[in-house]
Amino acid sequence: MELRQLEAFAAVMSTGSVTAAGLLLGRSQPAVSRLVQELEAEIGYELFARNGPRVTPTEQGFLLYEDVEHALTGLQQIRRRAKEIEQGLRRPVRVVATTALAAGLVPQALARIEDGGAMGAIQLRSAAPERVVHDVLCGAAHLGVTSLPLEHRGLQVHWIGQAACVAVLPASDPLARLERVPLAALAQRQIVTMTNPYRLRHRLDAEFAEAGGATPRLIETNSSLNAMMMVRAGLGVAVLEPVTAHGVPLAGVVTRALDTDIPFLFGVVTRQAAPAQPSMDALMAALADAAAALLPGFMLHDAAAHGALLQQAAQDLARSGPAEPVQTGGAA
Repeated sequence: MELRQLEAFAAVMSTGSVTAAGLLLGRSQPAVSRLVQELEAEIGYELFARNGPRVTPTEQGFLLYEDVEHALTGLQQIRRRAKEIEQGLRRPVRVVATTALAAGLVPQALARIEDGGAMGAIQLRSAAPERVVHDVLCGAAHLGVTSLPLEHRGLQVHWIGQAACVAVLPASDPLARLERVPLAALAQRQIVTMTNPYRLRHRLDAEFAEAGGATPRLIETNSSLNAMMMVRAGLGVAVLEPVTAHGVPLAGVVTRALDTDIPFLFGVVTRQAAPAQPSMDALMAALADAAAALLPGFMLHDAAAHGALLQQAAQDLARSGPAEPVQTGGAA
């Protein structure tokens, strides 16, 4: 299995045709076809169903692409790092965060660092919470910012933040006139919420159950920004983590406090025993400062509180009832 074969395969997957892949790689269409065919012969199955120059990935092709893309990305990072070493540049600080935290919190934290140049280059990626943990543990990222739970061997939790979830409503909604929205008033409405049952979602289910067993109709999504856009389109109201709601304001919708405390918990993590770096310490402190400035009622917990917070989350999950989604998204 050669690097050229993997690059040809990834280019065809990305562009959707052998001809376009050739243009992308600076190679002829026959050369790209030959490389892909050689790869297929070596692994023993077809990666594409062919129809002239256009191709459709097989199921096996999609599965293999996940690992090939990861490997090629790692190789590109090695090439970039080699160039940086040649030029005497410091290693970039690689940060991975959930979509909400990457959009709503991390930029504000970076803006608070007085000497931004001292940080050097920054690489910020967004990913699902489970992927954030994976990237930190395997060394693909230096620092992760993600929601709980974070109880993984080899992971060091530096601090845990807590802030109350909020209601997001169309600006014209009668409830938007209230400073604090009763959760019970939302039970008869269509709710846009998160898919992942092990993080924010189970707390919401538990609170609706406590409010009288009401089971609202749900539209599920894996992105708080998606939820806010659906609220603006008139598809319902949302109960969301507060970082996107406060950190990425959207015209046409308003954010209101709830009369029920549904905590959103998130933490800052690195790989255990990773060497201390002043730039990382500065970034972690800036994240805490930015969260305190952005989120009403923000509380900062020591990492030692993780077990107690998880136990409370487990109790919430145990008393939550099933919901009835009308639309499904990926894991949040």
